[in-house]
Amino acid sequence: MCAGAVWVGFSTPAFPDTIRITIDKLVFAPASVSAKVGDTIEWVNNDILAHTATAANGDWNVMITPKKSGQAVLKSAGTINYYCRFHPNMTGRIAIEP
Repeated sequence: MCAGAVWVGFSTPAFPDTIRITIDKLVFAPASVSAKVGDTIEWVNNDILAHTATAANGDWNVMITPKKSGQAVLKSAGTINYYCRFHPNMTGRIAIEP
């Protein structure tokens, strides 16, 4: 009788990441990040002013009050430019992979 070995490959599922972007002195830092669908972007507002992270394509509009944070979960692949509605010179970009 011959015993054979069967190898079954298991892949470890990828867990979503949380990517932090700091807001300080009217600047998103880093201004450009890479992420994957399902990741969470967390903006941490260190300013004394309220800001938003508003996707140019309408995917999200996150209000971020002074000294607080706000989050958005990335739902689709692509590159999304975003800005602060109160301070339009504040801009950022997220490159989202599938």
